[in-house]
Amino acid sequence: MSNSSTAPPTIPHTVWLARGRHVGSQDTADVVRRQLQRLKDREVIDDHMEPDEDQGHDPGELVFEARWRVEGTVTVRARLTFPALPAPGSPAAAPASADEREWILVAEAERVWDPRWPSPATVFWPEDADTGWDHAPVPGLRFGEVNPLPSDEKDLRRLFRSCAQDGWSVHVVVHEAMTPDAHGRLPLAPLLPASLRHCVVEHRATPDQLRSVNWALLREFDFQVPRGGAVVLPTNPAAPGYDVRDFSVRSVFLDGSEPTELVDVLCRYAASARPLPEGGAEAVTALRERWSLMTPEEELARERRLVAMYAEALEAMTKSRDLYRESADRANEALAALRESSGTVVPGEPPPSAGSPFQRTFGRLRDATKALRPATPPADGNRVPPPTGGDRVDPSRDGHRSAEER
Repeated sequence: MSNSSTAPPTIPHTVWLARGRHVGSQDTADVVRRQLQRLKDREVIDDHMEPDEDQGHDPGELVFEARWRVEGTVTVRARLTFPALPAPGSPAAAPASADEREWILVAEAERVWDPRWPSPATVFWPEDADTGWDHAPVPGLRFGEVNPLPSDEKDLRRLFRSCAQDGWSVHVVVHEAMTPDAHGRLPLAPLLPASLRHCVVEHRATPDQLRSVNWALLREFDFQVPRGGAVVLPTNPAAPGYDVRDFSVRSVFLDGSEPTELVDVLCRYAASARPLPEGGAEAVTALRERWSLMTPEEELARERRLVAMYAEALEAMTKSRDLYRESADRANEALAALRESSGTVVPGEPPPSAGSPFQRTFGRLRDATKALRPATPPADGNRVPPPTGGDRVDPSRDGHRSAEER
């Protein structure tokens, strides 16, 4: 089992969810449509609809929504989804049966879910054993029936490992202390609260299977089932507060009477902080955010929320535009101040925007140093004549005496 220190998100206490498979020759969508219309005609539910693909679900999916009330005033909204069939030729395109279709059902109430409320599964599916909708996610298992445990120890371990991965269902192992009579061989589901009947999977171990079952349980979960008792299997990863001592029963009387202690354990486990199964978060989000079946009051409230949201977005865009404009003005002012502080523009200097700052500075230095250069001698044709008369100086007498003077 996983030892991850990160606690996964848990199932909201207002939510009921289940997952299964419809196996049979009947058309899945037609079975659901007839059941929903039958309940609406009898005023068991308030309304139902089948949203189109453009109303918020993926292409290829089948989606049904229904709304009803429990206890007269508590509204329940439920969404049944049939995921899109895999593309032909893909590895997932070959289910266990050619007539098999997976389904996901999520319901949410206006307050904490009560297990005594009607099962959402019976709103969408008829309580008919021949319909074939009550197959559990783990192949070979069914809701509402006794599922005998295999005799081979390797098959036992493989089955328990698959049950731990199935976080959509509640798996309970019941051991028969002795071979029961006809009443004791009946499933326990009809004796459970209505909302638990279609999410609890009952595994039954015969009296002589105790040793092999406990060997497999020890290998997979590190605990055992009491002789003649029952234990609720944890998920993988297990809930942080799971303790096998809190979710096991030492004695279950399989005589047709109500298993009060086991019912209490199952109710406490269903109400505990169980991790959301794989795909559960997406299913809950779809129920809350893609809901289409609304009353006029709900539609009006939704439109008002949309108007408020658009108004907030427009206000945010306006503020962003003003801030951008103010920032651009400040940047232009700073750029102008930087140009003024860089020096005085001399005549003939290119405009400040022409060239880089280095080029403009170099140009100013070049023009300023022109005045410091010596004058260029005139050409030979314009040479100044030498002085005449007494002003003429004889170079040969400069520092030397003539021969007559000597």
